[in-house]
Amino acid sequence: MNKKKVIGLTGNYCAGKNHVASILEQLHIPVLDVDKLGHHAIETEKERLLERFGDDILGQDGFIDRKRLGNKVFGRQKELEALEEIIHPVANQETIAWIDSQKEEACVINAALLHRSSAFDMLDAVIIVEAPFFVRLLRAKKRDRLPWTALLRRFKSQRKFNAQFFKEIADIYRVENSAFFSFNREFAKKKLNKRINEILSIEGIIRV
Repeated sequence: MNKKKVIGLTGNYCAGKNHVASILEQLHIPVLDVDKLGHHAIETEKERLLERFGDDILGQDGFIDRKRLGNKVFGRQKELEALEEIIHPVANQETIAWIDSQKEEACVINAALLHRSSAFDMLDAVIIVEAPFFVRLLRAKKRDRLPWTALLRRFKSQRKFNAQFFKEIADIYRVENSAFFSFNREFAKKKLNKRINEILSIEGIIRV
C-alpha cells in the first residue's frame, strides 16, 4: 500500500488559501482547517485563557470573543507566546489524530501558521497561495473592515512569511489566486483549477 500523501496549504493574509481549499475538497481530497481547530481550542481551554488574559475577553454571550483576545496579543510577543502555549498543543494533538484517521490517498492541512504545526515534518508538499499586495489589501478591507493602519500592520507582520518554507525538503508549489474584479474572475478560476490539477498530477494524486 502506498504511503498517504500529506500536503500543507498556506498563504499570506487574504491570499485566498481557503478558496484553494474548497477546490481541493471538490476534488474529494479531505482538508483539515487547522485555524478552526484553534477556534475550538479557545473554547475547550476557556478557563486557562480567562485566568491568563482576564474576564474582559468574554463576549456578551459568555463565549470568548476572538477579536478581543486578538487585540490583547497582537503586536505583543510575550502575550502571543502565552496564547500559543495554551492553544497550540490542543490543535496539534487533534491535527495528528485527524491525519491518522484519513483513509484517502492524500489529505491536506490548511493552516495560516503551517510551519508551527506538529504536522509540518510530515508534509510531502506545501502549496503556498499568493496574490498581489493590493488585491490582498482590498480583500482584507472588504472582509475584515478594519482601519487601513491596522491592516497594514498585519501585512507588515508577515513580510518574511515565505522564508520558513524553503528550508525544508518538502516539494514547494506556488499558486496564484489573484482574481478580485469581476472581469478577471472566470479566467483566473480556470487558471487556478489547472494549476491545482497540475500539482496533484506531479504528486501522483490523480483526480478525474
